[in-house]
Amino acid sequence: MTTQTLPAVDHRGPVTGQERALAPDLIRGAMLLLIGLANSANFAFAGQPGVESSPHGLERVLNFLKLTFLDARAYPVFAVMFGYSLVQLARRQRSSGATPGAVRRILLKRNAWLIAFGLVHATLLYFGDFLGAYGIVGIICTLFLLNRSDKFHRIILGIWALELIYVLATAAQSIIAVVNSSRPAHALTNEPNPSLAASSYGASVIDRLHEYPMHTASVVGFIMVVWLGIWAARKQILENPAAHRTLLTRVAVVGLGITILGGLPLALVGAGWLRVDEAAVDSLSYLSHLSGMFGGPGYVALLGLLASSITNLSLPIKAISALGQRSLSGYLFQSVSWMVLLAPFTLDLRFGSTAYTAFFCAVAVWVVSVIGAYAMSKRSYRGPAETLLRRLVY
Repeated sequence: MTTQTLPAVDHRGPVTGQERALAPDLIRGAMLLLIGLANSANFAFAGQPGVESSPHGLERVLNFLKLTFLDARAYPVFAVMFGYSLVQLARRQRSSGATPGAVRRILLKRNAWLIAFGLVHATLLYFGDFLGAYGIVGIICTLFLLNRSDKFHRIILGIWALELIYVLATAAQSIIAVVNSSRPAHALTNEPNPSLAASSYGASVIDRLHEYPMHTASVVGFIMVVWLGIWAARKQILENPAAHRTLLTRVAVVGLGITILGGLPLALVGAGWLRVDEAAVDSLSYLSHLSGMFGGPGYVALLGLLASSITNLSLPIKAISALGQRSLSGYLFQSVSWMVLLAPFTLDLRFGSTAYTAFFCAVAVWVVSVIGAYAMSKRSYRGPAETLLRRLVY
């Protein structure tokens, strides 16, 4: 009688539907609405933060809500979730028996392809791409963070504590700037992005090739937000949110409290309800962007709590989660939609109130993507972008 020695597993394939936890998918699907509201406004106004500089009526409310809850507050959610997904992917590979070297190769290959996806996305559709930055950060995390001990990863909690102190100090400086403000009052205006105002598609491509490298360099620093997601994933907080309700509640209250209070003064300026000079506006803008990073863990914790309370998977929950499972396709679909609906050389639907147009386009595109993702899930189709990425990686 002879015994056979099974070969060592080099790597396993992508995650199956039965392995997925509700909370991460629900978070990604829901937050794509906030991403859409932010990016559609940037397209519509051809600049950032995408607000009406002379608001009237409900435009004031839209400006206020965008600056309080969206601007610099939506993308940190996906940074947290990206870090979380890195650990999930590595854990699934290891649990299947994949060798450490194979796990590293899979992660490096996947993130390298994300950089390629990002370059194509930024060249063809939208300079404000985050995929390339995710890929760069993912490679750094794979090489230097993922295989560290729990004790090492506590460093990120200390970094965030220091960041909180810095936010409080910045808030104090902003209060002084508002108190010392003098006339003339300075309205909040959009910083223009030439690619979004280009009169032809060819001109927009050239502009994006100039804008994309600087944008990517500016957002690679959110590695600290990604690292927090890595820490959370090591604790498997979102796989079992009910067991971590106390922690999630505290993070939601503190994170969203900081991000809302930090964005509130600039939101009042954007709505035209607070009139200060240019120096004060600049100070409040910095405070808003700095405090926005706390929206990442804050929103994740809030939606994690929501997921923990769900006992019946209703149709809307299933559909939003289906979009979360196809978040890459949903993200790219949004960019295609903005290009078709809002670019000057396509349909250019920016008539009447630009703020209203951006809002309704964002909601409509998100609803369509939810419906489309649910239809794909019923047919067990992963999504075009996910299918391509998995084919390239595995």
